[in-house]
Amino acid sequence: MVAVPSGTVMLSDRRTRNSWPVEVAPFQMSAFPVMQSWYARVTGRQPSSARGERLPVEGVSWWDAVQFCNALSRREGLTPAYHLRFDAETAEWDTCADGYRLPTEAEWEHACRAGTTGPRYGLLDEVAWYQGNSDGRIHSVGGKQPNAWGLYDMLGNVWDWCWDVYDAEVYGVYRVLRGGGWADEHWSCRASVRRRSHPTFRIDDVGFRIVRSAPLPQP
Repeated sequence: MVAVPSGTVMLSDRRTRNSWPVEVAPFQMSAFPVMQSWYARVTGRQPSSARGERLPVEGVSWWDAVQFCNALSRREGLTPAYHLRFDAETAEWDTCADGYRLPTEAEWEHACRAGTTGPRYGLLDEVAWYQGNSDGRIHSVGGKQPNAWGLYDMLGNVWDWCWDVYDAEVYGVYRVLRGGGWADEHWSCRASVRRRSHPTFRIDDVGFRIVRSAPLPQP
C-alpha cells in the first residue's frame, strides 16, 4: 500500500458542464491493480479470461470488488467498510471502518495525477498499456513507469471500479470507472476520463484497486 497525501482535485461532469473542487484526505492505495493471485487467495475464485498470477484480475463486477474488500478486511482482522444487502441491491459505506474499500472518484483522480496537472502523469507509451502498444492483450502489473507517488498502471491495462454512482438522475445505480484499459484508444487513458457501467457488469478490461483510509491521529 502506498501513502497518498491530502490535496484538492477538480472534478467535472460533461452532461451538466459543471466542475467542482473536492478536498481529499490522506489515504493508502494499492501500488498495483488487484492481481489474479491476490484475488484467488482471498476469494478462492479465478474469474479472469486471460490467466496469470501477476495479471490484473478482470471479469469482476463492482459487487465482486466490494465483496473482495470486505473479505480481505476480515482476513486481516479489520472492520469491513461495507454493509451489503444483496436482496435489496444496496451497499452502505461505513466511513469509520478501518478496512479496505474502493477509492472514491476524487481519491482516484488525485492519486492518478500525483501532483501533476496535465492529461497524464507521463508520456502515454511509458506509463500505460493501451490499444496502441498492448498487442491486443492485458499485461502483468508494473510493466510501465509509475507516477511520482509510486502507483503503477493508473492509466491503461484495466479500468478501475470506483465507489461513486456516476449520475443517478440519468443512469441510476451505474458506478464510475476510471483509467482506461488495454483495448482503449489513447484519449481514454487520461486522468480526467470517466466511464460508467452497471455494478453487475463484467468484462475483460475492467478490474479494480483498493484503498484504506489513513489512520486518524490519536487524541
